[in-house]
Amino acid sequence: MSNLFSLMCFQGSFTHQDFAGHNGTIQTGDVQWMTAGRGIIHSEMPAGQGVQRGLQLWINLSSEYKMIEPGYQELLSSDIKTAENDGVEVRIIAGESMGVESPVYTRTPTMYLDFTMQPRTQFHQPIPETWNAFIYIIEGEGVFGVPNSSPIAAHHTVVLGPGEGMSAWNRSSSKPLRFVLIAGQPLNQPVVQHGPFVMNTEAEIHQAIEDYHNSRNGFEMAKYWRSQ
Repeated sequence: MSNLFSLMCFQGSFTHQDFAGHNGTIQTGDVQWMTAGRGIIHSEMPAGQGVQRGLQLWINLSSEYKMIEPGYQELLSSDIKTAENDGVEVRIIAGESMGVESPVYTRTPTMYLDFTMQPRTQFHQPIPETWNAFIYIIEGEGVFGVPNSSPIAAHHTVVLGPGEGMSAWNRSSSKPLRFVLIAGQPLNQPVVQHGPFVMNTEAEIHQAIEDYHNSRNGFEMAKYWRSQ
């Protein structure tokens, strides 16, 4: 498995269970972090009625952390640090913004910021020059990069170039703009993926599949576990 997963709930609620005994339900605004490490089997299901919306992020772990023990943690909305300046509010899920830093530790250096910009506002977020970064627009329409760029609507992704940082404008006179900025330090390591398994070499993938089928090396509890 060897990834770090994050699920942020926008609307409704989601329940998590896994074979290591972790379980919990996140509500609107909450975030869960799950480290797959050497291997984990889990389920994520809507927990309520009506519309359920969330955003799931997968972060690759460096080769030295591929076989760590799996883990799970919940970050309640009330515990997420926030900052605000001139009509721009940010929830700091990982990393730092406006001088406020998240307490969340990610083995792969990561920035995960949830911005809400009121109408007629602008903001610039520094990003380490060597990092990769992208934006996903959740609600509204925004201008990114330079002031004369074309507006980008909700449910689109903007990939940032190296060393640019992030500049954003909400040109709307009435509607807020909400988006997430996600950035991370490149690992510069080979990636080999097969199904849910992500490793560095074909041999490691074959070993992970063999371990899974034989319930060993981290998958000892997988054979008999069933979600409730």
